[in-house]
Amino acid sequence: MASSTSIFYLLTMLLLSVTVMALATKKTYIVHMKHNHNAYDSLYSSSDSILQSSSDSILYTYTTSYNGFAVSLDTQQAQTLRGSDNVLGVYEDTVYSLHTTRTPEFLGLLQIQTHSQYLHQPSYDVVIGVLDTGVWPESQSFIDSQMPPIPSRWRGKCESAPDFDPSLCNKKLIGARSFSKGYLTAANGGGRKKTVDLVSPRDREGHGTHTATTAAGSAVANATLLGYATGTARGMAPQARVATYKVCWSDGCFASDILAGIDQAIQDGVDVLSISIGGASSTPYYFDTVAIGAFTAMEKGIFVSCSAGNTGPRSGSLSNVAPWIMTVGAGTLDRDFPAYATIGNGKRFSGVSLYSGEGMGDEPVGLVYFNERFNSSSSICMPGSLDPEIVRGKVVVCDRGVNSRVEKGTVVNIAGGVGMILANTASSGEGLVADSHLVPAVAVGKNEGDEIREYASLDPNPTAVLSFGGTVLNVRPSPVVASFSSRGPNTVTPQILKPDVIGPGVNILAGWTEAVGPSGSQDSRKTQFNIMSGTSMSCPHISGVAALLKAAHPDWSPSAIKSALMTTAYTRDNTESPLRDATGEALSTPWAYGSGHVNPQKALSPGLVYDTDTNDYIAFLCSLNYTIDHVKLIVKRPNVNCSNSLSDPGELNYPSFSVVFGNNSGVVQYKRTLTNVGETESVYDVAVSGPSTVGITVSPTKLVFQQVGERQTYTVDFVSNKDTFDDLVASEFGSITWSNKRHQVRSPIAFTWTNL
Repeated sequence: MASSTSIFYLLTMLLLSVTVMALATKKTYIVHMKHNHNAYDSLYSSSDSILQSSSDSILYTYTTSYNGFAVSLDTQQAQTLRGSDNVLGVYEDTVYSLHTTRTPEFLGLLQIQTHSQYLHQPSYDVVIGVLDTGVWPESQSFIDSQMPPIPSRWRGKCESAPDFDPSLCNKKLIGARSFSKGYLTAANGGGRKKTVDLVSPRDREGHGTHTATTAAGSAVANATLLGYATGTARGMAPQARVATYKVCWSDGCFASDILAGIDQAIQDGVDVLSISIGGASSTPYYFDTVAIGAFTAMEKGIFVSCSAGNTGPRSGSLSNVAPWIMTVGAGTLDRDFPAYATIGNGKRFSGVSLYSGEGMGDEPVGLVYFNERFNSSSSICMPGSLDPEIVRGKVVVCDRGVNSRVEKGTVVNIAGGVGMILANTASSGEGLVADSHLVPAVAVGKNEGDEIREYASLDPNPTAVLSFGGTVLNVRPSPVVASFSSRGPNTVTPQILKPDVIGPGVNILAGWTEAVGPSGSQDSRKTQFNIMSGTSMSCPHISGVAALLKAAHPDWSPSAIKSALMTTAYTRDNTESPLRDATGEALSTPWAYGSGHVNPQKALSPGLVYDTDTNDYIAFLCSLNYTIDHVKLIVKRPNVNCSNSLSDPGELNYPSFSVVFGNNSGVVQYKRTLTNVGETESVYDVAVSGPSTVGITVSPTKLVFQQVGERQTYTVDFVSNKDTFDDLVASEFGSITWSNKRHQVRSPIAFTWTNL
């Protein structure tokens, strides 16, 4: 352990030259110490006078999820600190971003909650922690009627703020905290002062309330967004408790605040962490704040669910890909909000909308599209780009992209337009998202958009009329993979298939803040519920389902819960066709949906699970060619070593396979171990599917389990039959399924050929 004297000297050197420091621009840095947190405790007590002279320099001390602290430093101080023998790393604070009621029925959860033999007890004892933009505690979705007392093990609390009375919490909402020091330091950096958010657990953006109530909102009858999606709104685990940790502010979600939120959530005693936040898609795990915090959570038995990101359909666009995290993509529901655009040549195009105001009537009006003859910003309806003399009284075609979808309608309205057709481009394909526009608006796919754009550009007197169809249920096909949902392959570890699953993430109704309208801060309408889309919405669905599994199987590890959700997921829609992709007519692949769409009913009784513990993950990290210091940045063990490293990252006992063939490796062999969580004396036979370009051999082909908890190992050989490797990376897919009369335990396989 480092001595108090040496660390005292280090801080003394850092905090000298007060005049220089005052003039220098300070930033937040996250410091990872080599030793346990007691070393920092001694540093703090020995350096009292110095820390008092710069009282706001130390922002956070991390004692659970991380071995270090966050501090405000100038560049020279940070560089000095990096040279200390007691420091593993010093990293500048980074900014993460948010990945922005019919779902219980769609997922079959009503049957589970009323008939399942596996739910021996309700989920009252399960606590879901949500890291997001805070909470609107007055929401009806947090009613605690008939809930028993808060579990005695709970150590969390509801913080007081000028706009937040702790008494607003109850037996449903049992925790509400905020973490803002990283955000405030950045907001006031460089000597500038700006208006900052009120430090409070209260949600003034809406995203946090939406995600929290999606995961575990109480049942609320007659929930609706301005007449759309009317029905009973309930979270995935309506009997579970909720604790919120506000780590996202108007300028984003700062790594130092996220880490503090995770650290506190672990100490408070959450069972599930739901994090609809993401950063860069190719960040190494030892630089990824969410991955580092989630590792400690996993080690403490906490299931961590994260959003995959909203930068699809671009290949390799995933975030939150650490194997100890459940990475969740987004799909559609069997509910839609149809709207129609009828143009002057008689063609009628189908789209979607949540517009709730007065309609346009039946009389067509002028239609205008600002094509390449105009300023390029006009085609996407950027603020100030539309000429009122041209737009007034007309419907405007706006290309999707760059600025927000709702803002485009506001721009049209300001310019005097009476309606908008929001037309997809190649980047968003045929994927549609309904929005609560302030002007009559219809969103259409790329193909329809191309026809409308051509008509508006070539017809000498183009016209259009918009109409709206309300709420439609039992849409077919569904689910469909959302076009925005981020895609694999995994650019951090190609041998781990991501995302893990998809869940409902398009047009989701859930609780909302009353601080802003359903379309944002410029919207004066107030509503208790809102409809939103994004992997931010699919993530809390999985968090809530994980809480149900935790209640049913309290002895299961986070990896066992993940395995159950993955191996029971389905890959066929409600027309019995393979899952489709909203980007076009093509079928989707595991790069988009992972193991498939979550199936909670089957996940409660998976038969077998791929279980993984902390030592397995350490062996995985050691296989990545990380230095031991890199591993220590993730693993909070002072004596961690790589004596048991895996020979290949793909050897991790993961519920899916990603097989990478290189020029010198046409043969790949992996082992997997299955644990029986089903019945005694169970026998499973294997079935394999794959492309003709790969030979797949599994040994043995039969697994016999005499006891519950028994483990059996199998080996699988993958042999590439390709004679040559193409210049471009090519991918194909297959699966391995262990089954008997009661269970099917399916693992998808992705095959990649690369010259790298």
